[in-house]
Amino acid sequence: MPPLSPLTPPLPHPAAVLLLLPLLLTLSAVPTTSHPCSNPEQSTPCPPFTTSALSFPFSNAPGCGHPSFQIQCSPTHSTISINNLSFSLLSPSPSSNSSSLLLSPLPSNTSSPPNNHHRNCTSSRFLSIPNQPIDFSNSPFRLSDWSCSRLYALKPCPPPNLPNCIHCPYDCKLIKNPLQIVQGCGSNHRQVSSGCQQDVLGFLDRILSRGVLIEWDANRDPYFSSCKTCQANNGYCGFNSSDPQKPFLCFQDHSNQTLIRQNGPNRTEMLCLSFAFFCLLFVVLVFCRWKRSNSVVNKEDPTALYFSRHRSSSTPLPPIFTYEVLESSTNRFDPNRKIGDGGFGTVYLGNLPNGKIVAVKHLHKVKPHPSTAAISTKAFCNEILILSSINHPNMVKIHGYCPDPRALLLVYDYVPNGTLAEHLHCVRKRRRKGYLNWKIRVDIALQIATAMEYLHFDLVPPIVHRDITSSNIFVENDMRVKLGDFGMSRIMGNMNDTAGLSGGGSGCGCVWTGPQGTPGYLDPDYYRSFMLTEKSDVYSFGVVLLELVTGMRAVDGEREKGEVVLVDFVVEKIQMRLLEQVVDKVLVRECGGGGGGEVMSGVEAVAELAFRCVAADKDDRPDAREVVAELRRIRDGGAAKNY
Repeated sequence: MPPLSPLTPPLPHPAAVLLLLPLLLTLSAVPTTSHPCSNPEQSTPCPPFTTSALSFPFSNAPGCGHPSFQIQCSPTHSTISINNLSFSLLSPSPSSNSSSLLLSPLPSNTSSPPNNHHRNCTSSRFLSIPNQPIDFSNSPFRLSDWSCSRLYALKPCPPPNLPNCIHCPYDCKLIKNPLQIVQGCGSNHRQVSSGCQQDVLGFLDRILSRGVLIEWDANRDPYFSSCKTCQANNGYCGFNSSDPQKPFLCFQDHSNQTLIRQNGPNRTEMLCLSFAFFCLLFVVLVFCRWKRSNSVVNKEDPTALYFSRHRSSSTPLPPIFTYEVLESSTNRFDPNRKIGDGGFGTVYLGNLPNGKIVAVKHLHKVKPHPSTAAISTKAFCNEILILSSINHPNMVKIHGYCPDPRALLLVYDYVPNGTLAEHLHCVRKRRRKGYLNWKIRVDIALQIATAMEYLHFDLVPPIVHRDITSSNIFVENDMRVKLGDFGMSRIMGNMNDTAGLSGGGSGCGCVWTGPQGTPGYLDPDYYRSFMLTEKSDVYSFGVVLLELVTGMRAVDGEREKGEVVLVDFVVEKIQMRLLEQVVDKVLVRECGGGGGGEVMSGVEAVAELAFRCVAADKDDRPDAREVVAELRRIRDGGAAKNY
């Protein structure tokens, strides 16, 4: 199995390099000073840095820069030492507020093996597995949540294949619990149920060779603020290397200022040089802005970026599955395992290595264009965040996800008895048309209504599902139902959506956003005004009620002209008091038997409720609480209210 792809930090903006060019050229025009921090010696290249001069916090000169960012340069790679462990620096990404480093442990970490570490042990043959845990405590770094989540995906297969634990106790500890390789990933994460590995150490070695992401918060580090003040006074940032505490020092080089005045370029030359570089800088900034807005590939993982911007710290994310585990669980997404196909993806039956049966949703591939890619990623992340924050017996549960570049995958409860649409419209041969009697239909309607009430009234801020359809209502074997497919759902208090602008300030309790939904279920008021409210869900639910009453599809091109859209067709019949002409024949036969009057009374009451739910004006529709109360009255045999 190939290793998990770590989150690669973005590279520094090219314009930042150009901003340093006038200063670099000016310094190159003056004699070299004696101060080590002003012009450190660099006899060898220093990858992955693209320039020979290392800027704060990085430095390869003793006593210069930040003490935790001391770099050892070599022609092939640079190294950094943290808590007596050496790492290869794969990618630095400094910015004004924070930095992230992608590090891989070096083979030299095995130079001082712990007690009982035998030279013939398995871990000694892997280059990236250090012989002691990676610990960033008492340093300005912390292991990123993303790296912790990746490591949690690694589990040994029971029973684990252990070496001689007397000679190789460290190997045994890592195989039994791979997370012991790092410190600080324990309490804030849950164990991932994404399969197991026979070769734990080999897989761990591949993960570490790709690097772990550590983060440095500059705002909480006194060296950062002190350095800004020092640089503002033409000083060089460093520290007292002879002091164990390594206190910050600001080095002033007065001789350098004198040399600049005596030997630097004249004023006219400096003005011309500065003007030329500022013109070049302007052109490059415009080019970089255009290139960034039209770039196809985002170097940073888009799902991690979305979660960092939108996720509340109190909302835990579900486990991450590897692409290979989900691919294997669906027999390489075998078409014979397909159990559903929606607007955003195809759903497959999956059998996880631990024996659990799940539904795996494979999001549809989109054309390689930034706008469509953003829509796909947004729907993917949106569904993860919403399903992670809700808990209701009539809603599907999410068990994990996979943000692999090859595919975006979601793992849900497997609901074995198909969808409500299949039962109502005989989509599959195994669905018996007469199986849904009136009592079951009313109970299904009430279950979905309580789920809708939960979204609108029990959650703060409320959530609008935006795609309540009979195809998104999944049926258990005992005819209990679950509402699913939250890809288009909206949190009504979310102000970070670039596609919409909250209208709450005007007192409308709405969000302005482009209409999305399934034809036949889409709220016409929302379609006209672009104002999404909870009443849009009520409209869609009203269409489902009409399907339960009539047994007909919401949209059917095979029906007569004027009857293609179910709402227009049935509402007219209700207004003309001709409901019996469109009632499902299964219910008509049920009415012909015993208790037929009670059944027909219930059918009329539900049809009347549906009539109110699909009112053209949202203000004429009931809210979810009223819908639940009315359906309970109908289920209990109460008389229908007159409206």
